[in-house]
Amino acid sequence: MTLQTEQPPHTSSMSQLQRQMIIILDFGSQYSELIARRIRETQVYSEVLSYRTTAEQLRQLNPRGIILSGGPNSVYDGHAPHCDPEIWQMGIPILGVCYGMQLMVQQLGGEVEQAERGEYGKASLCIDDPTDLLTNVEDGTTMWMSHGDSVTRLPDGFELLAHTENTPCAAIAHHDRKLYGVQFHPEVVHSIGGQALIRNFVYHICDCEPTWTTDAFVEETVREIRAKVGEKRVLLALSGGVDSSTLAFLLHRAIGDQLTCMFIDQGFMRKGEPERLLKLFREQFHIPVEYVDAEERFMTALDGVTDPEEKRKRIGHEFIQVFEEESRRLGPFDYLAQGTLYPDVIESADTNVDPKTGERVAVKIKSHHNVGGLPKDLRFKLVEPLRKLFKDEVRKVGRSIGLPEEIVRRHPFPGPGLAIRILGEVTSERLEILRDADYIVRQEINRRGIYHDFWQAFAVLLPIRSVGVMGDQRTYAYPIVLRLVTSEDGMTADWARVPYDLLETISNRIVNEVRGVNRVVYDVTSKPPGTIEWE
Repeated sequence: MTLQTEQPPHTSSMSQLQRQMIIILDFGSQYSELIARRIRETQVYSEVLSYRTTAEQLRQLNPRGIILSGGPNSVYDGHAPHCDPEIWQMGIPILGVCYGMQLMVQQLGGEVEQAERGEYGKASLCIDDPTDLLTNVEDGTTMWMSHGDSVTRLPDGFELLAHTENTPCAAIAHHDRKLYGVQFHPEVVHSIGGQALIRNFVYHICDCEPTWTTDAFVEETVREIRAKVGEKRVLLALSGGVDSSTLAFLLHRAIGDQLTCMFIDQGFMRKGEPERLLKLFREQFHIPVEYVDAEERFMTALDGVTDPEEKRKRIGHEFIQVFEEESRRLGPFDYLAQGTLYPDVIESADTNVDPKTGERVAVKIKSHHNVGGLPKDLRFKLVEPLRKLFKDEVRKVGRSIGLPEEIVRRHPFPGPGLAIRILGEVTSERLEILRDADYIVRQEINRRGIYHDFWQAFAVLLPIRSVGVMGDQRTYAYPIVLRLVTSEDGMTADWARVPYDLLETISNRIVNEVRGVNRVVYDVTSKPPGTIEWE
């Protein structure tokens, strides 16, 4: 993943929380976002920008430090990405990670060559200089390596900080110019002393202070929302997930009744969720929600459809139609609130700018159900208060402003809902069966207090029937698949090693309590090769 160059905002338009920041220049590393998250964990703001960002653009941002990410290339390849060489003259502390270190060495006059032996996985770090960057990093600590090239000659003024058995230059420094490089990846969880190294760079070398806190973010964001929106009205499509719920709380705190929340019930939610969502927001949170019952429309749209991609397409199209009709009925609105998160900002180039105002203009809904774009003639200015945050930061904000744990730690739920947990055609009968089976799964893991042990835990209904026997009579009914997985971020996942007695309890309850089911099976496929959802 390589980012397109964007003109960074001028320092004068930046928030107070962003004035102490670390910039990560991305060279295509799979870990660039993780570096940013690790910086945020030190309570210092960080942003990921393209390696094409110029020294002049960086000066406008005035970061306290710069980190050059890893990447898949070799620095001596003709097509290898290079940063603006003027950054070495900026007087800002710079840390090169893996490819970033090799690029630093090459551009400053050292040499990098293909290593006789590559180094991948865990390696013991032998520290030669335990000061500065490696303060409080234990000698012999484990660091994560992933490289086929090595530094063979240091540039003038650089010193060796650490080595490993296969890598003579595992960490280097030019202390006077505050230029540092590490061949390993301190940002990954396998690097035991990695976060200590990052804290050294952020606090001691870059002289940052821990100003990126949840309370400070909430306070500043409320001010920014009020300043941007003024007396205008804002529309938010509410889903009940942590992103849209946190956004609703923030907006309501900032602008009160100027916010209109719309909940479109397409009929594919889990048992009791629409009612619970409305009760929480209306009675407990005192945030008005416009409820739109669109179940019949969505069921009609899916009549006879079996292909999963066609399901998603039709659900998306219908959502857009309902959203457009209801927004016109409830409007007019000047602003559309979206729960865009920072990973979306990093990975997306779908930004449109109004040439008259310079405002971002929404042409698609990303946060509500991820189901497709809005018509181009339905134009709003965007309010995106969460676009600086990672998912874990959204959860922290949600807690700080009073969201209950049942929303803050809610398992991810797909936009098309139960429609893609029913393989084949979606019917009212199958929806009812799946809702009841899924409810039992959630009941039992909650009863044992292990709901948060799983990334997701749910049931799937297969569009086939199998023979069974119940009460000495032959049955011919649906099977239910149990899918319980563990994961850090949903990108990869492993099937959960669930106690047999729990599986037995869930299976017995589903077969005995859910009419139309006579068989329960457990999915033991990891991701990859499978996906978490079945469609």
